[in-house]
Amino acid sequence: MQRRTLLGAAAAAACALPGLAHAAAGAARAAYPDKPIRVVVPFPPGGATDTWCRLVTAPMAEALGQPFVVDCRSGAASMIGSEAVARAAPDGHTLLFTISSLVQSPVVFRRAPYDAEKDFAPIGQLGTTSLVLACNKDVPGRTLAEFVAAAKGRNYSFGSYSPASTGHVFGQLFSDVAGLGMTHVGYRGEAPELLDLIGGRLHCALVSMTSAKGYLLDGTLRPLACLGRQRLPSLPGVPTFVELGYPEDFAWSGFVGMLAPAGTPAAIVETLAGSFRAATERAEVRRTLAEQDFILQWLGPSDMAREVRRARQSWAELVERTGISAE
Repeated sequence: MQRRTLLGAAAAAACALPGLAHAAAGAARAAYPDKPIRVVVPFPPGGATDTWCRLVTAPMAEALGQPFVVDCRSGAASMIGSEAVARAAPDGHTLLFTISSLVQSPVVFRRAPYDAEKDFAPIGQLGTTSLVLACNKDVPGRTLAEFVAAAKGRNYSFGSYSPASTGHVFGQLFSDVAGLGMTHVGYRGEAPELLDLIGGRLHCALVSMTSAKGYLLDGTLRPLACLGRQRLPSLPGVPTFVELGYPEDFAWSGFVGMLAPAGTPAAIVETLAGSFRAATERAEVRRTLAEQDFILQWLGPSDMAREVRRARQSWAELVERTGISAE
């Protein structure tokens, strides 16, 4: 009788084990995040990408109960920081906040330490933004046409916040289409590029409203034209390149968003996406982005994956057609 009782108890315990294991796994998932979350920005501090990252991760940290530590890891046209995240443990505690350089740099450099579509799990897209071609206030030319006339036959330079970036490729494309033969100067981030543009060590550059708006409005820098199809609300008198008769390529728009390493559990991606989206709905976040002429376009994980694929394909076609490359 005692033996049967012991066997019965053992059997009951064995039957309970799967349920206990499932409950333990659920508890582990429910505990996420259980330590600070590191968010890699593959550009130096002080630029637009760093600014956007800190803007949205502050409310995310508040909602999830753990600090979000922004780690600006620049180099190799954003590929160093991006690769670090691609190789990180897929546990939701190392994330990437980046822009279209994720897909652009491997295409232009014709080498890739990661696969932008296979090595990352998109969390969400914040939106997009237009860049403005601006020149130093002492450079001749009130309009784009006047700038082109003044630049022809002279050794002008244009800057970019990163080689292989939107600023680099469209700066080069503008130089080629206008027949200017300008020299490209690549930087590791927008902050040092702006310093040289303001200081007169660069003639022009495609800059973001997030970093350069104050200088564009106070006359330190002179806006000449912007990418995209629509004029910027803060610069209604500045036309788009397309308006001025430049090729449709200048209507390009990229993405700004957050990704995790591939293999991150779906439940963690869902948690992060929900927190990210909630951050974009905060009034102070929307107000700050609007002040920067940022176009808020939230996309969830699956839609962002499609956007990454679209941007990669369209960028490859543009680079192939124009023959632009970087060493």
